[in-house]
Amino acid sequence: MPRAAFYAPMKSPNSPVPSGDREMARNLMRVLERAGFTPDLVSELRVYDKIGDTTQQTLLRAEARDEAARLVRDLPNETAIWVTYHSYYKSPDLLGPVVSRGRGIPYVQIESTRANSRLSGPWAGFAQAAHRASDAADAIFYLTANDLITLERERFGNQKLVHLPPFLPDDTLPPAAALDGPMLTAAMMRAGDKLASYTIIAETLALLEGDWQLHIAGDGPARPQVEALMAPFGDKVRFLGQLDPETMRGTYQRAALFFWPGVNEAFGMVYLEAQAAGLPVVAQNRPGTRDILLPAEYPDPGDGPQALALRINQLRDTPAMRRDLGAQARAMIARTNLLPSAAASLRETLDHLVKG
Repeated sequence: MPRAAFYAPMKSPNSPVPSGDREMARNLMRVLERAGFTPDLVSELRVYDKIGDTTQQTLLRAEARDEAARLVRDLPNETAIWVTYHSYYKSPDLLGPVVSRGRGIPYVQIESTRANSRLSGPWAGFAQAAHRASDAADAIFYLTANDLITLERERFGNQKLVHLPPFLPDDTLPPAAALDGPMLTAAMMRAGDKLASYTIIAETLALLEGDWQLHIAGDGPARPQVEALMAPFGDKVRFLGQLDPETMRGTYQRAALFFWPGVNEAFGMVYLEAQAAGLPVVAQNRPGTRDILLPAEYPDPGDGPQALALRINQLRDTPAMRRDLGAQARAMIARTNLLPSAAASLRETLDHLVKG
C-alpha cells in the first residue's frame, strides 16, 4: 500500500492527555489504512500557542524549520501523500506545506479552519501561517457546514473541498441502549466552554420535575468546580470519573438519554457515540453540533435552561419517543458515520491526487 505521512500539530495521537482531538487523530489513522494507505505518524512536534505569545511562536517556527528539513531528507521514498489534521490559527501546520513541496507529493488537510479575525493581534503570525498552509493544500476535507463557509469563501485556485462527515472508528453499531436508566453526560472537565456547558446542565437540573438521576463520565482540572455546581442535587448526580472505551460503551447502553448542551463544540464525538447506542440527545441548536445530530427539536441557546428542562421532561415522560428517536439516530449513524463510509469519502479523493 502507498504510505501516507500523517501529522497533527495540535495534539499527537500518542498524547497521554485524552481529548476529542486525540481520538479524532487516532481515528483518522485507522480510516487512512481502511482507505488503502499505510499511515505513518511522521512527527510529534506540537505547534500550539494557547495565549498568543509571539516569542513562543518564534521558537516554534524555529523548531518547525529544523523538523521540516529532517523530514524532507528522511521521509520514506514510498510516501505518496501528506495528511494534516486540524490546522488553525493557534496551531498552524508549519511542516506539511514545506515537506510536501520538498518531496513533490500531494498535500491534504482535514478539519482546517480560516480565521480572518485573527490576522491581526497576538496570533497574527500563526493565523497567516495557517492561511498559507490552507492555500497550499490540494484538498481540504471539512467536517461541518460551519467550517465550509470560510473555506469556500477563501478557496485557493482549484483546490478541492470535500465533505468528510465525523465518524466512529467502527464497522458496526454497538448494542442498543435499554433506555430505562439514568440520564448521561460525558465530557472533559476543564475551564472555558466545557465548564460553561456544565453550568447550563446545573441550571437545567434545578428545573426538572419528579425523580431523576444523572451520571457524569469524565474528569479534568475543573472537576472541583463541576462538583460544586452539582452539589445542590446530592445523590441524584453520580460522578463516574474517566472511563476506558469499553466501560464507556456499557455506560451508554445503561442510559435513558444523553444530555450535553455543546457550548462551542466543533461537533462532539460523544454525540456520535451516544446516538450509535440509540440514545436520544438533549443539546442546544449550535453550529457544528447540529451537523451530526439527528434532525429533531433542539432548543436555541437563547431559550435558556427552561427549554432544555422541558425537552428532558418530555423524553423522560414518553418512553415511546425515546425509543423512536433512538432508533432513528442509530440508523443515521449506521448510514453515514461509521468507518466504511468515512474510508470511502477519503479514498476517492486521495487516490485521485496520488494518481493524478
